[in-house]
Formats: sequence, structure tokens, C-alpha cells
Amino acid sequence: MSDFLNAVKGKALSVAEFFTPVLTESKFKETGVLTPHEFVIAGDHLVHHCPTWSWSTGDQNKIKPYLPREKQFLVTKNVACSKRCKEIECTDMCETIINSEDDDGGWVDTHHASSLVEQVQEMTLCDKSSASKGVTDVCEDDDDEEAADMDDYVDADLIEEQDEAVVELKGKDPIKEKDDGIENIVTTRTYDLNITYDNFYRTPRLWLCGYDENQKPLTIEQMYEDISQDHAKKTVTMEIHPHIPGGPMASVHPCRHAEVMKKIIQTVEDGGRELQVHTYLIIFLKFVQAVIPTIEYDYTQNFTM
Repeated sequence: MSDFLNAVKGKALSVAEFFTPVLTESKFKETGVLTPHEFVIAGDHLVHHCPTWSWSTGDQNKIKPYLPREKQFLVTKNVACSKRCKEIECTDMCETIINSEDDDGGWVDTHHASSLVEQVQEMTLCDKSSASKGVTDVCEDDDDEEAADMDDYVDADLIEEQDEAVVELKGKDPIKEKDDGIENIVTTRTYDLNITYDNFYRTPRLWLCGYDENQKPLTIEQMYEDISQDHAKKTVTMEIHPHIPGGPMASVHPCRHAEVMKKIIQTVEDGGRELQVHTYLIIFLKFVQAVIPTIEYDYTQNFTM
């Protein structure tokens, strides 16, 4: 029943989004929302510094006119998820709840977590003058260097040894071979992640589509296993993607995104620093980690802007 109600809500919101005027004036610092143009700026910055992400067009029949045709949403694929949420120990020491007056279940306000605050406060521009240079040339550093070819570091003898080991393992049941030292074999799920722009809430929205170790799509209940149980079927629901045709995908509802971002902006300002709009998506990916803690998509731990 909850999935049916969420589907109805999702349909109603898609209609409301269609009739919502497109935001053209920046309200980032006042309310934590984005204009479509600011979403593109933040997306360009994410793609530039985290090449695992890229822009996508999606279904040509579902183009949003307020976004560039070639930059409708962001995507990263084959993100590892080696554990289920129930396997990790969850506590409420590093999070508080922003209570909701409706039935959406509230939102985890992770800006209270000291680790997140420290990361965000370190995210400052190399110098203020660089902010005017545009997204693609801010803080030029080693990020622009060509990635090293891993083949240069592979030992040929090691490859041969590994190949022989693989041949020996073929046809064996890993569970029954524990006596031979073959154990702790982890079957890793993978996820494709999308970030769209929600015109109704005027914030980014995260979408997830999961696959098992054989690249078969996960069922809805299997995907819920990889979502914090405080958020499953509340903050995270199964809805139809606005750009990709097909069945429902897991989506982190954007109803609290602006509120959380506003609090992060205020926290950083209280510390004597200032957030720029192009950093939005990098920070966004950090605070939604509380919802999907076992999906290993965040490669920005040591990132400084």
C-alpha cells in the first residue's frame, strides 16, 4: 500500500512540477535551492573533478526545455555496493532529524555530524579570484593529469599466478572449500546513480538502479536492503525516472534537500567561510550518503576546492 501511495504522490508531483515556474533568480544562499543554470554549473564542476560522473541526454521525448539538451541529468555507473545496510551498525550519534509536518517521514540532517562539517568547511576555493574563472579552470591541480595506465604496474608473473588460481577454482563451491583457505568471498552488487533537477523542489534529486553480481536487475525489495531502514519507503521510494523509460527506480525524495543545504551553508558561514554554488552537488552527494551508506560512490573525501 505504501508503494502505491508513493506512486500516486509521485505522479501528482510530476504534474505540479510541470506547472511550476522555472526559477531564474538565484536563491542558493537564502533558501538552499538552485536554478536550472546553477544546476548545470554544479554538474559541470562535479564532472570536471570526478570523471566517474558524466552528463546524459536520456529519452529524446522527455527533454526538459529549461536544461541544455546534452545536459539533462548526471550519471555514474557500476558503483560498488558490497554490504547490506543491516550488516553495518547504525547509530544516531552523528545525526539529527528534521521533523516533517507531513507524512514524508522527515530527513536526516547530517550537517550536525562533525566529520561532514569538517569536510564541507575544508571545501573552499583556492583563492577568491579563481571563482570568476569559470567551472572548468577552478583550482587547477593534479586532477587534470592523465590517469596512469594500470598495465604499467602489473607484474606479468603475478598475472600468470592469478590465472592459474582461477583455473583451479573453476567448478568448486566456495562455501565447501573453506578447509582449503577459500573463504570470505563477497558477492558485490553494483548501482547506476543518476542526479536530475527537480523543478518543483528546485533541487537535485538522486536516483538508483541496482544489479546483482551477475548484472541482473535487483528487485525492489533487494534495493531496499541497500537503503538505510530509517529512510526506506519514506525518504526513499520507487518512482518513474523523468528521463529514462522503464520500470520504477529508487529515488531519494528531494523534499528536505534545500533545508539541509541551507543549514550547511549557515554552518560554514558561522565558521567564517563561504560556500559557492558550484560546490552544491559535491556536498549534496556527501549528505545523502546517510541514506545509502553502503553504496561506495563518494570519491571526494580528500577533495579541496
